[in-house]
Amino acid sequence: MSVYLLATLDTKGREAGFLRDRLRELGVAVVLVDVGSAGEPFLPADISREQVFAAAGAALPAGGGLSDRGTAVAAAATGARALLEREFAAGRVSGVLGLGGSAGTTIATAAMRALPLGVPKVMVCTLASGQVRPWVGDKDLFMLNPVVDLVGLNRISRPVLDQAARAMAGLVSLPPATPAFTAGTTAASTTGTGTNRAERPLIAATMFGVTTPCVSAARQILEEAGYEVLIFHATGNGGQAMETLIADGLIAGVLDITTTELADELVGGILSAGPDRLTAAGRRGIPQVISVGALDMVNFGPLETVPARFRERHFHRHNPTVTLMRTTPEENRQLGREIGAKAAAARGPTCLLLPRRGVSAIDNEGQPFEDRAARASLFAGLRQTAGAVPIEELDCHINDPEFAHAAAARLLDLLRRPTPAPV
Repeated sequence: MSVYLLATLDTKGREAGFLRDRLRELGVAVVLVDVGSAGEPFLPADISREQVFAAAGAALPAGGGLSDRGTAVAAAATGARALLEREFAAGRVSGVLGLGGSAGTTIATAAMRALPLGVPKVMVCTLASGQVRPWVGDKDLFMLNPVVDLVGLNRISRPVLDQAARAMAGLVSLPPATPAFTAGTTAASTTGTGTNRAERPLIAATMFGVTTPCVSAARQILEEAGYEVLIFHATGNGGQAMETLIADGLIAGVLDITTTELADELVGGILSAGPDRLTAAGRRGIPQVISVGALDMVNFGPLETVPARFRERHFHRHNPTVTLMRTTPEENRQLGREIGAKAAAARGPTCLLLPRRGVSAIDNEGQPFEDRAARASLFAGLRQTAGAVPIEELDCHINDPEFAHAAAARLLDLLRRPTPAPV
């Protein structure tokens, strides 16, 4: 098995050669992949750019590169992804290391995101100190900031590239403390010391700071019942990661207490998990308990970054970098209808659990987002589309122990029921 090193060898060839040689000095086998498309490669590759483009079903013009650079990058990304998927399936990939600016990062991380959790992925990227979600997505991907641009070797870039080589060498050479995730299996839980315990079925749960008491209490009940609970922070990327793990067949059941990412997707906040949020469990037919945690809010950055069209809305300053905006009754009605429809489409056991006295820590009596009319609209919209899915309203707040206990109990009951085969 080898580390696959991805770089545009016309613009980053010297730096890629340095990384390749350093990895070999560290005893790591390397396959150098040229994902460039324009100028002449600085050094020969083990896998040529022609092979990368062929994997995408595209021919690289003999003149070098495609006339539209964006088209070239997209084709190279598609080809690199297909190539790495094929090489990994053949058992030849121990890790992936990439380096580049925006184009090289787009190409290399597309390939990295195609590989399962646990496969080492390191990206040396000039964009690593900014917003990296478009490249990291929902995978376990290391981003290393090179500090200077990756143009030539100098007293700054050499030690940074050396760090990348040593990091990858350690990742592929040292035995993992715990087994890696593999699609179609459950992961072994571990103690604090890293000692393996018996494998437990995995439960996915969603949490925000404003729903922490509920999810923490429910988690304890589920773990005492013999499950391992994975908590996903409902910040967009968290919901995406959970949906991916569910789709990969790793999750036995879902406690989807905090569906707040749907509000950001609907209204235009910064923590959306995309339109497919709340669909994977339904498609796989696994048990799920769904609630409406933190649907009272849409998330933005500092107040000055809130779009002008929202300036007359009701806000709460969560901290200096996070501004929350109260959802309106009409937005809540739309959210309820969306949740009800997605629940009704589920193939497996599903239950909707609603807290009458508030959906977050700040939607409570005397708190800044308390709004009974909005909650009523949310529940009414949900009932319009939920069809035959059981809906249970509890006369308590979402963070009351009573609600947490009920949520855990309902999920445990659903887990005992037979589930359909996945499609």
